Amino acid sequence: MLFLKRFLGLFTGVVLLASTAAVAAPGPLDQARATVDAVMAILKESNLEKQVRRERLSATIRARFDFAEMSQRILALHWKNASDQQRDRFVALFSDLLERNYIGRIESYTNEKIDFVKERVQGNRAAVDTLIMTKSAEIPISYRMVQKGAEWMVYDVVIESVSFVNNYRSSYGEILKNEGFDGLLARMSEKLADLEKNGNNGKPTEP
Repeated sequence: MLFLKRFLGLFTGVVLLASTAAVAAPGPLDQARATVDAVMAILKESNLEKQVRRERLSATIRARFDFAEMSQRILALHWKNASDQQRDRFVALFSDLLERNYIGRIESYTNEKIDFVKERVQGNRAAVDTLIMTKSAEIPISYRMVQKGAEWMVYDVVIESVSFVNNYRSSYGEILKNEGFDGLLARMSEKLADLEKNGNNGKPTEP
């Protein structure tokens, strides 16, 4: 899938929106800008052991991305019809798969410039528009965020007008239609077990 491949290559920019706690409750753009510095600081600590670095990156990702909100939007009506146990299992599997797939991408970040263009806020929802400056192109990425207390949490990423949530809704929707919710969970569990057994060598694959 063309969009998914593009997304995988750009996920480094996405995870640079991982978090640090806000002292004075800044807005979404300010939180995003501050957390870029936090992630870059981890990446620049060359003396960190690989496992320690990955644990710190993992904590940073999980602190900024609202996987429950993201999961609910991906599953749409299937979320409403799922049991609490199914919901919890999906969120756990989905977040683990994303983390395992893309931490290698974060670690291979090569100092592409990230320009924070503007924020658009409506109530407790916001979009932070950015540009990723590569050697050959400027790629627009918009982070959709929801306010949870003092924090602004990412629940969707839009790359060149294509929504991450919509993409996965379509992909998982086919499995849900043909195999049901438990069938989707089984597929996700198998994928995670395969990654844990064989590793993915930093190569992202679809969750």
